[in-house]
Amino acid sequence: MIVIFVEEVSERLVYVFDFIFKDRKIAYQITNDPIYYEVLEGFKFNYSGKHFDSGLQILPSEVLFSEEIIEYQIEKTLFYQEECLTFNGIVDPIASIFYIITRYEEYLIEKRDVHDRFEATNSLQFRFDWLEQCICDHWCEDLISFMEKEYQKAIPYYELPITFIPTFDIDNVRAYQWKEGLRSWVGILKDRWKKNQVSLAMRKNVKLGKHKDPYDTFDEILALKNLQIEPLVFWLIGDFAKYDRNVSSLDKRHITLIQDIASNIEVGIHPSYKSNFSTFYLEKEIVRLKEILEQDVLLSRQHYLKLNLPFTYRNLQQYKVEHDYSMGYASNVGFRAGTARPFLFFDLPKNSISNITVHSFCYMDVTFLDYLNCSLSESKNKVESLYQEITTYGGEFIPLWHNESISNYGRWKDWKELYDFTIDLHTH
Repeated sequence: MIVIFVEEVSERLVYVFDFIFKDRKIAYQITNDPIYYEVLEGFKFNYSGKHFDSGLQILPSEVLFSEEIIEYQIEKTLFYQEECLTFNGIVDPIASIFYIITRYEEYLIEKRDVHDRFEATNSLQFRFDWLEQCICDHWCEDLISFMEKEYQKAIPYYELPITFIPTFDIDNVRAYQWKEGLRSWVGILKDRWKKNQVSLAMRKNVKLGKHKDPYDTFDEILALKNLQIEPLVFWLIGDFAKYDRNVSSLDKRHITLIQDIASNIEVGIHPSYKSNFSTFYLEKEIVRLKEILEQDVLLSRQHYLKLNLPFTYRNLQQYKVEHDYSMGYASNVGFRAGTARPFLFFDLPKNSISNITVHSFCYMDVTFLDYLNCSLSESKNKVESLYQEITTYGGEFIPLWHNESISNYGRWKDWKELYDFTIDLHTH
């Protein structure tokens, strides 16, 4: 049992100590009784400004004891063996964990990209070159190691396993098939204007039934089950719009496909781009998918990764979604919340722990191709490094793919090699 003395117990404090100790199955207790604390022997530390004759002391910053969202002067410095954050000059690894995992800085920085998304380059992890590390878990283990050194005794804890969860966003279920009328003619005109003979030929062959639609890669996704891997898919079924361009969810062929896939693997909602501006669309889409699946919709990932804290999670909770997989960046790979472990979202403005579980993906296919301009070889090195980081610190290894990106067709030619490499990392 580790006993922690604080002068004040707060929601923030309980939340972060649960993250540090609970998954590792380390028993701990928080007390604000100085007499009880002082007579205790064994593992204990004082997380306050009060002085005791025994036990370790970590001087706390204000972060975990305030109910406000405050802008601090933040730098980094060494705590024990790992660098962590300083808040107005106070070195505080415990507050560092809370600051990163709650995405505290996203409430303070107003700058967003063209899709109204918080950018990786504005994060502290990017600034301090921690983005590709499970930095919150580095700090957890550094704190444990610090205590072990000071007490000259090991603290046994559960080694966190790695869970592999390949995920797929279904933004565009077909390249040519099921797209008829105006959409088909517009596609043909675009191909002719761009002189894309490959696409024109493929379109014709698909329409004549001579070739399978290149984006129909669902057999490949379902085949993961044969490897004892449980993938997840997130389906875009919003009404057609500029950034929401899937086949109509009213198309009976589309509905049948969703039901067939859902009979084998779990299907979540991929809330449309426009649903971020109106809960009317979010509710409409969740109800629509619920009717198709004939069951509750419990999983979600935002289309275009449009994650707006705390409102995205508040809205999802309102419609009974329990798990969200949007925590990551479009422009960079790595760990947006500083961990690969699932965790409950902490609503900073309310200072309360929510009941929605956040799952972080570590890379997206589009990131390598469109944002980082990585070669296949460079991409493999990145993916292997991310996998090794999660193997070391535990958590969920969640890549984000699309059904079209594993097709080896069009702009995705040869990129299935990276997908296969990712699968092989875990299965070999």
